[in-house]
Amino acid sequence: MTAQPFPTPASATPPSITRFHRTRLMQIWRSAGWPCKDGLEIDLLAAGLITLQISPDGCETLRLTDEGIRALALARQRSVRALSTHDRLGQKFATQLLTSGRIVWSELSLRAMIDSAPVATTSITEGPTAAALATAPAMAPLWASDDNTPTARAAANVWRMARPDLFSVRNTSVPAYLQPMVHEVKASRADLLSDLRHDAKRQAYQWLCEECYYVFPAGIAEPEEIPEHFGIWVLQGGLDAGRFELLRPARHTPCTLPFAVWMALCKATPLRNNEDKAQAQLGDTAMPPPGTEAP
Repeated sequence: MTAQPFPTPASATPPSITRFHRTRLMQIWRSAGWPCKDGLEIDLLAAGLITLQISPDGCETLRLTDEGIRALALARQRSVRALSTHDRLGQKFATQLLTSGRIVWSELSLRAMIDSAPVATTSITEGPTAAALATAPAMAPLWASDDNTPTARAAANVWRMARPDLFSVRNTSVPAYLQPMVHEVKASRADLLSDLRHDAKRQAYQWLCEECYYVFPAGIAEPEEIPEHFGIWVLQGGLDAGRFELLRPARHTPCTLPFAVWMALCKATPLRNNEDKAQAQLGDTAMPPPGTEAP
């Protein structure tokens, strides 16, 4: 098999490489290298990031050059640096949920119904959290009684948009086994305290799920500082090698997903782990384009 260099005039300006070119590079890297014969490949050939190889029987394949591999490595490093601590923490916990067999969505915008009636005050009476919440709106007890349910507060007809960091359900065909969950990711104590001030936000999560959890690095807060209705996951160790530990399970209550939530989930794309992504890429490139023969 011989590699065919792409002739480039000495005075030619190298083509600009965009994220679409880098995506194609990754697809070629993960695939058998079947050419698509489109403009992106022309740009990549001209930039010297890939080479066109022709086998003795005339079949063409694409291979990344050393420069193409370096370009992918640099793009990956920039992507990792661009992620905030919050994003990396969320991605790490999403991977754990995916590994456990759940279907996970990130940054959904969901309409939820809340109760506009006056609510009880918080049970936090001392410590730094109490001082931080002294001037905050009162906190409603989640799952406190039978009348504090989505059906009971429907008469209030107060809606708000909820944007949970992670929303997930079990991978099941039985509606009663879905067990919808919300996980709120907090990378700092200030972010956590700010979230605890917004009772309407937590009521919206109650309307959407059966269990709600806070996820944060160890040392951000103590379990007794979080309302008892919420479960707590903490990251023990660093973001790269650390492990999540369940400090307290969330209080469970039956929840039937509203039709509007089902529609939002249908329109959104769930997250996938790295193995699923690789398999999808291989599946997309396993068959040669029409009119070509396998090498």
